[in-house]
Amino acid sequence: MNNRELVEKLWADLYRRDFDAVGAAFADDGEYTDVPTPADDVARGPAQIAARLRLGLEPLSAISHDVRAIIAEGDTVVTEHVEHWEWPTGERASLPFVSMHEARDGELVRWWDYWDLATLMNSAPAWWVEHIMNESARIGLRGA
Repeated sequence: MNNRELVEKLWADLYRRDFDAVGAAFADDGEYTDVPTPADDVARGPAQIAARLRLGLEPLSAISHDVRAIIAEGDTVVTEHVEHWEWPTGERASLPFVSMHEARDGELVRWWDYWDLATLMNSAPAWWVEHIMNESARIGLRGA
C-alpha cells in the first residue's frame, strides 16, 4: 500500500471508530497530536494513539468528514478536510482540519492535526470538555 492509501485507510478506520485499527497503522515510535493543545500533549505508540482518539471521539453520537484535498509526496501526506461532530446532547460542530502525516516503511510515524481550538470550544458541551480533562489526567495521556 502506498502512503496515500495508508492515510485513506486511516480515515476509513477512524470514521468507523475503529480506534485500535488506527493505532495499528503507527510504528512503535509514531506520534499523534493536535497542534492547538499544549506542546507536551503528544500520544506515542499505537496504544496511546488509540486511547487518545477513543477519549475524545467515543462519546460522540456521530462523526464524519468531507475531504477537500489529499496531497501525497514522498513520505508526507497532507489532508485538508472538515470533520462533522455530533454529541448525544444535540450539539454539533464542523471543524476544518489540515492533517499532516509522515510514513516510514509502510507505517505512520507522525500525525499532526492543525485546527482552531475556539471553533471546537464554542460548540462542545461542558460535560465533554470536563470528560476530556478528567480522563486525560486519569489515564496519563498528556505529556506521555
